[in-house]
Amino acid sequence: MTLLYPSFLWLFIPLFILFLSQKKKHLLTTIHLIILMLIVTALSRPVVKHGLQKHSIEAKDIIIALDVSYSMRAKDIHPTRYKFAKETIRSFLEENPKDNIMLIAFTTNPLLLSPPTTDHELVNMALKSLNPDYILTKGTSLQKLFQKIASMETAHKNLLLITDGGEENDLDLLTEQIRDADIALTVLALGTKQGTAIEKPDGTRLKDKENNLVVSRINPLLEKLASEVDGNYITASATPAATAKALQEELDRSEVKGEMVTKMQYLYTELYQIPLFLALLLFFMVHTRAVKYLIPFFLLLGINAEASILDTYHLDQAYKSYKVQDFNSSKKQLNKLDIPSLQSQFALANIYYKLHAYKKAIRLYSSIRSTSAAVKQRLYYNTANAYAMLKEYDKAKLYYTKALQLGYDADSQYNLQLVSFLQKKRPGLGIAHPKSQNAASSKSESQESDKESGREEDQPSSGSGSGGESKAGKKKEKKKLIMDKKQEKQPLSSKVYELINKGYIHETQPW
Repeated sequence: MTLLYPSFLWLFIPLFILFLSQKKKHLLTTIHLIILMLIVTALSRPVVKHGLQKHSIEAKDIIIALDVSYSMRAKDIHPTRYKFAKETIRSFLEENPKDNIMLIAFTTNPLLLSPPTTDHELVNMALKSLNPDYILTKGTSLQKLFQKIASMETAHKNLLLITDGGEENDLDLLTEQIRDADIALTVLALGTKQGTAIEKPDGTRLKDKENNLVVSRINPLLEKLASEVDGNYITASATPAATAKALQEELDRSEVKGEMVTKMQYLYTELYQIPLFLALLLFFMVHTRAVKYLIPFFLLLGINAEASILDTYHLDQAYKSYKVQDFNSSKKQLNKLDIPSLQSQFALANIYYKLHAYKKAIRLYSSIRSTSAAVKQRLYYNTANAYAMLKEYDKAKLYYTKALQLGYDADSQYNLQLVSFLQKKRPGLGIAHPKSQNAASSKSESQESDKESGREEDQPSSGSGSGGESKAGKKKEKKKLIMDKKQEKQPLSSKVYELINKGYIHETQPW
């Protein structure tokens, strides 16, 4: 059990002080204090957390393109243009908690650092791990950036461009690219018109091939470009937070439309009704003369409440047992439920799958009824997995196909190809290892619990890759490195910097 709003528990302090300050303990006063304590407990929202569930929210799709060229190290904006830009992005993410954000870093070449996501912690992680010291390209190519964005599948693109503009001067070409790609442009121009010299790591000033001092200024083309395409043009405010707020105001004025996106959220069972019910019962017992009639009524309600509480307890215990792979205990707890729910039936079927009782799992999946397309898709997917483990590839193909008919799913598509391949009975291939089920109603939770618990070689793979254990092991190790909170800095792989730095030795006018 956990509390959604534990801050309300501070209200217990004055209530305890009032209770202890009573010179004479009056029964009525004590009961009133107990009622208040029960109400405070209800306000703190006690819940039992179960698992992740898909939830649709309205969010804007925004692409953030960050210039990481050498000129962004200039200090005409404190502490540097690059560091100011990073802090502005962090503040902007806080201003847009629900928006779908994509992060691109670019110099002469653009590179996708974070795909579209509403999980802004991942965007911050990618931003933090970017190290300018490993970037060898010094120029800025808006043309290649716009080509990259134009190649993306989404039709309308909301682009937040953070740059000093580099040395590009072909306004007509850039304008044509933006219009053809249907890009809504917002420019955050970093730098000053008078410009400044660029300091190298050794403290000296940067010079060109003719030994002239390099002075980096803001490119006036940026303002003209924004004007040509009816975009927004913003310069840096006093602080990154103020700049992020100005960016948000410009996007709001531009009436950027939001779209429905799917986000994973935890599923809870509310328990606030219990302390609230007890508070009402005590209140009516003290202040109502017809208490002899109310007590049987509340007791009758209490029977149902007790059944609900016990069901919640058994379901919670089932999940705890599942997490430690004690599937038999989890099954026993689920069988104790008085009123089986869709969630508990899903969990029980997934446990049968884990215990290799695939036929029982299939029967249970087939008995579940729902009008939700998402739930049906999971049912078909899980049923197909069970048939694949039984080597009944014809039926597995049928159910993977049914799952795909309800919406695209990468795992279903991969497993469909896999069982079609294995159906040819090539020697030495073994059985299919589709993505496994878990005790919750969503596949994402399955991935999470599988990573926590580990696997044996004869268990199904949790990924939608080749199904090999070594590959899954590598993915697990990599995930652990990224998410390790003790690790202060998470460097990007050498391949990332290789892509950014592609062709750096051929730069002719990097400034």
